[in-house]
Amino acid sequence: MSSLKGKIVAITGGGTGIGAGIATALAESGCRVVIGGRRLEKLQAVADAVKSETPIHCHTLDVADPASIDAFFADVKSHFGDPDILVNSAGINIQKRTMAEMVPEDWDRVMQINATGAYRCIHAVLPAMRARRDGLVVNISSVAGKRAISLGGVVYCASKFAMTALGTAISNEVRDEGVRITNVYPGEVNTPILENRPTPVSQEHKDSILQPEDIASVVATICALPPRANVPEVVIKPTKQEWV
Repeated sequence: MSSLKGKIVAITGGGTGIGAGIATALAESGCRVVIGGRRLEKLQAVADAVKSETPIHCHTLDVADPASIDAFFADVKSHFGDPDILVNSAGINIQKRTMAEMVPEDWDRVMQINATGAYRCIHAVLPAMRARRDGLVVNISSVAGKRAISLGGVVYCASKFAMTALGTAISNEVRDEGVRITNVYPGEVNTPILENRPTPVSQEHKDSILQPEDIASVVATICALPPRANVPEVVIKPTKQEWV
């Protein structure tokens, strides 16, 4: 994808799962990639595993902490410049997912990371994108942001619906300024977030669902589109998973 060569990409949640898969695909496509996450050793492991013209740059990031977000994007700018592409991939879920089990502190924590964190990261990059009239934000949401499914749970669904509205509203606001927003809604993906399922997931099940590279392939294709083309949203699910 020669159109991606040299693009500056910032990816949150880049140390594992979907974020790591997207970082790998975009770096191998010629992008200059910065990944952020809470554990530097995980980030560095991803960077070390990727053979690309420009090595992946790592910086710690906690999207629940505004100061950490500011420091991350300051590092991106000092290392490469203002991002051409932001991928919001940081996200969590909890084990006690029903209204009966969940405590208010869990609600606050998931919303702070999944919804407010995404907002603050977009807020950090959007002024420069608007100024140069070009840029792309990819929000890694979930099918739980399209359907309030019990598997996702109360707060996860609420946070992903918030991300849906966030991306759509901003996209409508900046559509005449050359900035594009895409909401991606994966179904079940084999990532570490499965470890927080109330019921353990078998290896057989993990092998049968989507893998991070599947999402990365879709995101890389979206990133390579010309500025005139915007994909507002896309659902990608395992073949075996129902869509109702």
